[in-house]
Amino acid sequence: MAVFQGSKRWLAVAVAVALHGTAWAQDTATSSAGAGSQSATVDSSKAKPKNLDTVIVTGTRADNRTESSSLTPIDVVSAKVLQQTGTTELTTALARIIPSLNFPRPSGGDTADQQRPLQMRGLSPDQVLVLVDGKRWHPGALLLTNGVVGRGSQAVDLNTIPMAAIDHIEVLRDGASAEYGSDAIAGVINIILKKGAKGGEVTATGGEYYKGDGRQWQGDANFGIPLNGDKGWLRFTLQSGNNDYTNRAEYEVKAPYEKGQRYGDPASHNQNIFINGQYDFSPDVQGYVEAHYSHRNTTSAAFFRDTSSSNAVLSMYPNGYLPLEQGHSIDQSLVAGLRGTVNGWRWDVSGNYGSNRVSYDTIDSVNRAWLNDYGYSPTSFHDGILKASQESANIDISKDLDLSWLPNPVTVAFGGQYLRQAYSIQAGDLDSYYTGTSGVSGGAQGFGGYQPSDAGSWSRDDFSEYVNAETNLTDKLGTSLSLRHENYSDFGGATIGSAAFRYDFTDRFALRASASNGFRAPSLAQEYYSYTSSTYYGPGNSIGVTPGIYNSAIVSSTSLIGRLLGGQALKPEHSRNYTFGAVWNPTDQLNLSADVYQININNRIVLSNALSTTSATVRDYLAANGVTDSNYSSVTYFTNAGNTRTRGIDLVAGYRFDFGNAGVLQTNLSYNYNQNVVTKVNGNPAVLDNLGLNLQRLSRRDIRGLLANTTPRSKLILNGNYTVGNWSFNASVTRYGQYTSVSTSSYIYDQTFRPAWITDLALSYNLRNWSFTIGADNAMNIYPGKVNAINGYGSNSGTMQYSIYSPYGFNGGYYYTKATFRW
Repeated sequence: MAVFQGSKRWLAVAVAVALHGTAWAQDTATSSAGAGSQSATVDSSKAKPKNLDTVIVTGTRADNRTESSSLTPIDVVSAKVLQQTGTTELTTALARIIPSLNFPRPSGGDTADQQRPLQMRGLSPDQVLVLVDGKRWHPGALLLTNGVVGRGSQAVDLNTIPMAAIDHIEVLRDGASAEYGSDAIAGVINIILKKGAKGGEVTATGGEYYKGDGRQWQGDANFGIPLNGDKGWLRFTLQSGNNDYTNRAEYEVKAPYEKGQRYGDPASHNQNIFINGQYDFSPDVQGYVEAHYSHRNTTSAAFFRDTSSSNAVLSMYPNGYLPLEQGHSIDQSLVAGLRGTVNGWRWDVSGNYGSNRVSYDTIDSVNRAWLNDYGYSPTSFHDGILKASQESANIDISKDLDLSWLPNPVTVAFGGQYLRQAYSIQAGDLDSYYTGTSGVSGGAQGFGGYQPSDAGSWSRDDFSEYVNAETNLTDKLGTSLSLRHENYSDFGGATIGSAAFRYDFTDRFALRASASNGFRAPSLAQEYYSYTSSTYYGPGNSIGVTPGIYNSAIVSSTSLIGRLLGGQALKPEHSRNYTFGAVWNPTDQLNLSADVYQININNRIVLSNALSTTSATVRDYLAANGVTDSNYSSVTYFTNAGNTRTRGIDLVAGYRFDFGNAGVLQTNLSYNYNQNVVTKVNGNPAVLDNLGLNLQRLSRRDIRGLLANTTPRSKLILNGNYTVGNWSFNASVTRYGQYTSVSTSSYIYDQTFRPAWITDLALSYNLRNWSFTIGADNAMNIYPGKVNAINGYGSNSGTMQYSIYSPYGFNGGYYYTKATFRW
């Protein structure tokens, strides 16, 4: 398998190179969500808050730090709580549990439909670091390029990780670049896998939306087997599932035989296998391995081309046509390592490989230029292949040192990482991108192929070293200090640090604070991605054209045309994070926490505003400098656009009611308020000002919307789980605050959408080894407000009636059943 490519290189480097600050991949198999003071996700069936407290491995290298004694805010989410959400998607489940996380469901966004990103604290999806058992997970190959939340990011696709493999998840709500390196500006999601040879379960679930579409089914199994008696074990997770597409487009008047436009979730089919295991070579040396393979086919809709459209082809599609975009994603990873102890020193040496490959096709389409020049056109096209890969070699060493002048041991940790990242674009077939010379629009309608000029392969290396010390200076005062240095081959180095403190005034009340600086390296896709696509521009668009579908190019900021229009080499983002909070347990049943935070980020990397190339002035300027073959109406590129500030507060409360024989009720209330503002916009390139056409590199949609108010500022989650006898009832109510769709050009096209309350319900019955569940997500069938008249009541002839920025989607209610057998 390709997962083993390059294995010799990084396994050889593993011993020689110092590595990064991953958390120890220690065995936490028996951990379940505890009832620590800052957890919003207590497993009520086991809740005795003062006695069952989860030992955490995220944000610390001490081997005895618990959730309730954490120096920084952290949520521990058990597998049971994940399953109570009813969804089969990991990202959707997390967003329903933790209010600082959001998972919008855009439609009609090309690649955004295929790999939807998770967002923390309203920041970019690629500013969240994802770990699996403490090891850095690889990013997806797709880049979000249309006007969706997370625009411009190359994020991790969490939905490739099967929930059946997960024991619990630790979500660190604090900057952690000094501990883990690039990407950990907004926080860290550490997925802890199930471990051991004992136990297993098989689950089947199915359901559909109230509208009668979007039918889903999924089956998964998780089980373990012993190796050589009790020397080791292997654990297997198998998953297969299918989702039919949903459609919330209104009927298209010009195509009464069908809806014409399709607007909703894509159709998808996925298969997953995850294997993890360990083996004791001796009492002091243990080997471990994780291997993952995932395959997903996804089909999403482009914009409908009706018979009056400039892209109509009546000879082939007399009633109009709807191009469909197909993504074939293969995701794979392999982690292998050794860990052990020598004279009290804990050591961990490992190698890590991960990759995501997406092959893209367009069907039910046409290339109008090919049809014009050759008299016929294919209807299906191979558009090209994107691939992102990552290899690392790690070493982590730590020990608890007893110092005579301190009352408690000091956990000292140090290590390093070698990281190699690669990205490639493979061109599509000729007919997928062919444009000809006739002036007729070329490329496959819907999603044209990657051109040979887009294709390429790029890579870079990074070496990093870190040191960390953590202790309780007194029985009441705990502290942690970290220092890290990184050096990337493409833009140089950075030195960052962090400090965290916690003071326990009593056994039940504590204050905690942390301060850190961090950074995020520009992804290789942001540096080199290039593509020409067909994009719908609505009323009041930034390129000054009448509403319609136009070709738009994304180019590298250092390409010829990028530099001619003001592009420069990207610099890393730099952040300063501050958090201050309180933890209070007034009784054994009641847990409270509050954390305020501020995150300042300089040189935010964003995709620029579309720079129009339709005017004679711009075309003459480009032609005079050697660019004469452009087949597009606008150009965008990635740029360090400016600075942002994020301020907010997280509130968490949990109370357990014990009614004796009448059952147990665990309630949790969690709330996040988050405000993002752009504090500085870097100066517009002089070349754009000199062209005299009011070309702005950063639009008001970015400044006031995507970087600010397009994500709700507030989110509240109230959850209750009542268990009595063999029955359990789970209810969750989520309030999403208002959000605003901001126009690129004028405030008159802005639209603010009101808050919404979403209710999820589930009823379960447990009979010996069996568990049966019926449930409804969005049980009240709530839809977001419709796009207003001034914005064309949606785009593409008024059929797309809901905003793509809705934080809970626009599919309405969903009901499902689930059956699980455990042993």
